[in-house]
Amino acid sequence: MIKVLVGSRNPVKIEAVRESFVKYFGEVEVKGIAADSGVNPQPVNEETFKGAKNRALFLKNNNGDKSARADFYVGIEGGIAQLYNKWFALGIMCVIDKEGKIGYGTSPLFELPGSVTEELLNGTELGDVMDRLTGEGNTKQKGGAVGFFTRGVMDRKELYVHGLITALIPFLNKELFF
Repeated sequence: MIKVLVGSRNPVKIEAVRESFVKYFGEVEVKGIAADSGVNPQPVNEETFKGAKNRALFLKNNNGDKSARADFYVGIEGGIAQLYNKWFALGIMCVIDKEGKIGYGTSPLFELPGSVTEELLNGTELGDVMDRLTGEGNTKQKGGAVGFFTRGVMDRKELYVHGLITALIPFLNKELFF
């Protein structure tokens, strides 16, 4: 059985990691640990990659407790990116193995309305904007923005699973990547 640490206590992220890793490694033990991203609360463009990597590296480098060692360390960071003159929300996944090899993946991107993007560029976190927009609390530990905008057809966990699967590509094809 492999052990995976996730740089978050958010149950959506932890479950997405479990679902993704089980597809390739069978039985897995997944544990969430709070890890600071070291970036702004609402990362923009490449800052999102940096936040995901920082979370994974924190787990790998600052875990003096041998019982907390793992086979893989995962950082997931939600952010926004501008492409083709539009703003999109996305998740960036960084997976680091115990040897220090790194793989990245991205969730599917989805377009954001201008009013939401404006708030995000002014420093408000997407989860807070969505809480206000939906009138619900803690949407980022539920369906998330993608759940709202897809009218429940896709939720945040499903969005992250696809990004995590793509982040595992280098580890599934080591001879090509490492």
